[in-house]
Amino acid sequence: MRHDEMIGKVQSLAHLPDRGSAERATRSVLQTLAERLPTGLADHLAAQLPHDLAAYIHETTSAAVTDGRSSGAGEPFDLTVFAGRVAVRAGTTEDTALRYSAAVLEVLDAAVSPEETLKLVHALPADIRELLPAARADESA
Repeated sequence: MRHDEMIGKVQSLAHLPDRGSAERATRSVLQTLAERLPTGLADHLAAQLPHDLAAYIHETTSAAVTDGRSSGAGEPFDLTVFAGRVAVRAGTTEDTALRYSAAVLEVLDAAVSPEETLKLVHALPADIRELLPAARADESA
């Protein structure tokens, strides 16, 4: 899936007024997701995304390694922290951040291989998995 197509879908799903808002929402969610995922999985996920979107993940994982925060396992945080980080990055409320997150994760599900999405499902805690499309969230059971 191309960058413009992904951003357009996020804009539609999250009911955002413009592409700039959709880009900001997508960046915020991908950066937060990159903090939560093991580095190898984040890199594999980025490899299946358009270059501009992959850069958000790579910047986050590189910053974590540079700051000595990453052991490759990802930071263990729950949905509350996830929503809070997305909200701060996007300059919005946590409730709106959850809506953004669900939209971005739905587009991500359609954009990457089913195998990669399944790895993502298994790497996330149950509360964050609830943001995934229902069919994917159920695969963890």
